[in-house]
Amino acid sequence: MEVGKLVIDVIDNGGQWTHREWRMLRYLGVDTKIFPNNTPLSELRAVDGLILSGGAARVGLTGELGNCADYLSLEVPILGICAGHQFMAGHYGGKSGEAPKPEFGAATISLVGDGGVIFSGTPEIQMVWESHNDEVIELPPDFIITARSESCEVQGMQNLRGDRFGLQFHPEVNDSEYGKRMFQNFINLCERAQS
Repeated sequence: MEVGKLVIDVIDNGGQWTHREWRMLRYLGVDTKIFPNNTPLSELRAVDGLILSGGAARVGLTGELGNCADYLSLEVPILGICAGHQFMAGHYGGKSGEAPKPEFGAATISLVGDGGVIFSGTPEIQMVWESHNDEVIELPPDFIITARSESCEVQGMQNLRGDRFGLQFHPEVNDSEYGKRMFQNFINLCERAQS
């Protein structure tokens, strides 16, 4: 690892695009590795941030997504994507469930307020790539909604402390117009949290 290089690892929850998340981080100059979600917390590297990947249908609802609950005890910024987002909501006292209208393919989202940290510098209305049967149906306490769509109320969320973030869609997929910017915003946040 290069001296001073940011370390953000990806927890693999069985998502089809986990390697894209890892590749995006590498492309943006981050030291990153993929770890399976059953890796003991003690065997993770010292990280500046963590991404909880997507996964198969229902895995974000079980409350038993490998060791993700342990990883959420870390004092670093964490971004949950799809199943990782759903698990995070349940872990912090919200609720996820089966989506009344599952979304697959391109979708339009709208930012809520200024969209918070992850959406900084992106437009109020944008196209993203969806692939989900489940969604957050009850926001955790001390979280706010940062983005929504016509069929999903919680497309994005962040906690009031500004170190936990969730996205229902997949910013790592090319069809998400501003996905690269979202990853860069998360990286910038992790850099600021170091100091």
